[in-house]
Amino acid sequence: MTIRPLLAPLLGLGLLLAVQNAFAKPPTAFTATYQVLKDGSPMGEASIRLRPGERGEWIYSKDVKGTGGLAALLGANVSETSHFRWKGDVPEAISYDYRLDAAIKTKQRHLVVDWANHQVSVDDGKGPHTYPARPGMVERNTTALAIGLALRDGQQQIALPVAVRQEVETQNFKVSGKETVKVPAGSFETVRVDRTDADRGFSAWYAPGRYPLPVKLSQHDGGDMTLELASYKAD
Repeated sequence: MTIRPLLAPLLGLGLLLAVQNAFAKPPTAFTATYQVLKDGSPMGEASIRLRPGERGEWIYSKDVKGTGGLAALLGANVSETSHFRWKGDVPEAISYDYRLDAAIKTKQRHLVVDWANHQVSVDDGKGPHTYPARPGMVERNTTALAIGLALRDGQQQIALPVAVRQEVETQNFKVSGKETVKVPAGSFETVRVDRTDADRGFSAWYAPGRYPLPVKLSQHDGGDMTLELASYKAD
């Protein structure tokens, strides 16, 4: 008996694992811009950025500026900033800040996770509310990124623990098919993902081999709101 036949399967397995591990690496820093539409009409622009922070943390920010329709008239701007740490390829939440500024309304929310005591604290300006944290937990801002990374790793059904206002809820998503999608950034062969545990009308179209974010995202809760990718740049 020779050694080579015994080594071949091991070498093949090692190569496969090396390829899988390289594929599963978290994304590098990037900046993506989107056109925002409401009921099919342009209403704003969104800029999403991922960049490294301090002490191993990462920062994921989204800024939406109203440029058309009522959003422009009211001067409405939304900013969301998340700090997280990578747990494998999951952006595990550390903190999340939301702020809406408009001519007639200002709204904000602050969420912070105390991982030493496994506790989430949420404050909407009316005093903090606390509840238990869950390992691998994301929050509303990083949910789309977490879905994209799960798709990149070949998952067809995705269950995410998401920190919301009152608790950590499990949100379920499923690949529902493949579609060709045209957006300002170009034409893409995509997989469509729909949320399956709520009637809020969340749908997203991803090109997992190219970007960790959707090329198109549609939400029907409170109106037909759509984001379409305009540009993507690795930083």
